[in-house]
Amino acid sequence: MINILLLIVGMLMETLAAIVILAPILLPIIEGIGISPVHFGVIMVANLAIGFVTPPVGTNLYTAAALTGIHVKDLTKAILGPVCALLIAQLLLVMFPQISLFLPKLFGQL
Repeated sequence: MINILLLIVGMLMETLAAIVILAPILLPIIEGIGISPVHFGVIMVANLAIGFVTPPVGTNLYTAAALTGIHVKDLTKAILGPVCALLIAQLLLVMFPQISLFLPKLFGQL
């Protein structure tokens, strides 16, 4: 449910503002259910990044459309494949926390 919330928020808000507002609210919940804060941070940033390229607000989408001269409607159709790949990568991050936690463990940070 948190992933869906973060995707929707990423579609409607700027990423930094969403992190500043939601991280202090969601972090105690995440720690309460035993998820690593590092893993949650990676998931949060990845979800917000996916939302940042999707309509209706999709700032990166509108920036790319303005720079390339391609209409937003056509560009939206073109990003369906990459967005699906990002969603699959996000699903793998959620299912396998070792993906996001191996570097801190490697350097003794966790």
